Amino acid sequence: MFRKKYEGHVKTEKTKTLFPTISNQKLNSYLKEIADLCNIKKNLTFHIARHTFAATITLSIDVPIETVSKLLGHTKIAITQIYAKVAERKVSDIISILREKSSKNVLKPNTS
Repeated sequence: MFRKKYEGHVKTEKTKTLFPTISNQKLNSYLKEIADLCNIKKNLTFHIARHTFAATITLSIDVPIETVSKLLGHTKIAITQIYAKVAERKVSDIISILREKSSKNVLKPNTS
Protein backbone atom coordinates (compact mmCIF):
# COMPACT_ATOMS: atom_id res chain seq x y z
CA MET A 1 0.00 0.00 0.00
CA PHE A 2 2.62 2.59 1.10
CA ARG A 3 5.13 1.33 -1.43
CA LYS A 4 2.86 2.35 -4.30
CA LYS A 5 1.98 5.68 -2.65
CA TYR A 6 5.61 6.81 -2.57
CA GLU A 7 6.81 4.99 -5.69
CA GLY A 8 8.53 7.52 -7.92
CA HIS A 9 8.51 10.20 -5.19
CA VAL A 10 11.44 12.59 -5.68
CA LYS A 11 12.90 11.99 -2.20
CA THR A 12 12.55 8.19 -2.30
CA GLU A 13 14.16 8.01 -5.71
CA LYS A 14 17.07 10.20 -4.61
CA THR A 15 17.70 8.43 -1.26
CA LYS A 16 16.73 4.93 -2.45
CA THR A 17 14.45 4.56 0.59
CA LEU A 18 10.92 3.21 0.89
CA PHE A 19 9.59 6.40 2.48
CA PRO A 20 10.58 10.03 1.99
CA THR A 21 12.85 11.25 4.78
CA ILE A 22 12.96 14.61 6.47
CA SER A 23 15.87 16.35 8.12
CA ASN A 24 16.49 16.10 11.86
CA GLN A 25 15.89 19.86 12.05
CA LYS A 26 12.46 19.56 10.39
CA LEU A 27 11.53 16.58 12.60
CA ASN A 28 12.45 18.56 15.73
CA SER A 29 10.37 21.46 14.42
CA TYR A 30 7.34 19.15 14.09
CA LEU A 31 7.95 17.80 17.60
CA LYS A 32 8.03 21.35 18.96
CA GLU A 33 4.72 22.03 17.23
CA ILE A 34 3.19 18.90 18.77
CA ALA A 35 4.52 19.85 22.22
CA ASP A 36 3.00 23.33 21.89
CA LEU A 37 -0.38 21.89 20.89
CA CYS A 38 -0.28 19.50 23.86
CA ASN A 39 0.96 22.14 26.31
CA ILE A 40 4.13 20.15 26.94
CA LYS A 41 6.77 22.46 28.39
CA LYS A 42 9.73 20.12 27.81
CA ASN A 43 11.81 20.69 24.68
CA LEU A 44 11.04 17.60 22.57
CA THR A 45 13.67 16.41 20.13
CA PHE A 46 14.31 13.24 18.18
CA HIS A 47 17.21 12.47 20.53
CA ILE A 48 14.89 12.78 23.56
CA ALA A 49 12.40 10.47 21.83
CA ARG A 50 15.08 7.83 21.17
CA HIS A 51 16.34 8.10 24.72
CA THR A 52 12.81 7.76 26.15
CA PHE A 53 12.10 4.78 23.91
CA ALA A 54 15.28 3.03 25.02
CA ALA A 55 15.45 3.91 28.72
CA THR A 56 11.82 4.17 29.69
CA ILE A 57 9.98 1.82 27.42
CA THR A 58 12.14 -1.06 26.23
CA LEU A 59 14.49 -1.47 29.19
CA SER A 60 11.70 -1.02 31.74
CA ILE A 61 9.82 -3.99 30.27
CA ASP A 62 12.95 -6.13 30.27
CA VAL A 63 13.68 -6.12 26.55
CA PRO A 64 17.21 -7.58 26.31
CA ILE A 65 19.86 -4.89 25.95
CA GLU A 66 21.15 -6.57 22.77
CA THR A 67 17.71 -6.13 21.18
CA VAL A 68 17.50 -2.48 22.29
CA SER A 69 20.96 -1.94 20.82
CA LYS A 70 19.86 -3.36 17.46
CA LEU A 71 16.62 -1.32 17.49
CA LEU A 72 18.61 1.87 18.06
CA GLY A 73 21.18 0.96 15.42
CA HIS A 74 24.10 1.07 17.85
CA THR A 75 27.26 -0.65 16.71
CA LYS A 76 28.44 -1.29 20.27
CA ILE A 77 26.45 -2.48 23.28
CA ALA A 78 28.49 -0.08 25.44
CA ILE A 79 26.60 2.81 23.85
CA THR A 80 23.24 1.22 24.75
CA GLN A 81 24.43 0.51 28.29
CA ILE A 82 24.40 4.26 28.89
CA TYR A 83 20.60 4.13 28.53
CA ALA A 84 20.43 1.17 30.92
CA LYS A 85 22.37 3.12 33.55
CA VAL A 86 19.90 5.98 33.24
CA ALA A 87 17.01 3.53 33.70
CA GLU A 88 18.70 2.00 36.77
CA ARG A 89 19.28 5.47 38.24
CA LYS A 90 15.60 6.32 37.75
CA VAL A 91 14.55 3.13 39.59
CA SER A 92 16.96 3.98 42.38
CA ASP A 93 15.50 7.50 42.64
CA ILE A 94 11.97 6.12 42.84
CA ILE A 95 12.94 3.64 45.56
CA SER A 96 14.49 6.49 47.55
CA ILE A 97 11.28 8.49 47.27
CA LEU A 98 9.22 5.49 48.38
CA ARG A 99 11.50 4.91 51.38
CA GLU A 100 11.22 8.55 52.36
CA LYS A 101 7.42 8.52 52.12
CA SER A 102 7.26 5.23 53.98
CA SER A 103 9.33 6.63 56.85
CA LYS A 104 6.88 9.54 57.10
CA ASN A 105 3.97 7.09 57.22
CA VAL A 106 2.59 8.53 54.01
CA LEU A 107 2.26 4.99 52.68
CA LYS A 108 0.57 3.70 55.84
CA PRO A 109 -2.00 1.06 54.90
CA ASN A 110 -5.64 1.90 55.37
CA THR A 111 -6.98 -0.34 58.18
CA SER A 112 -10.59 0.84 58.16
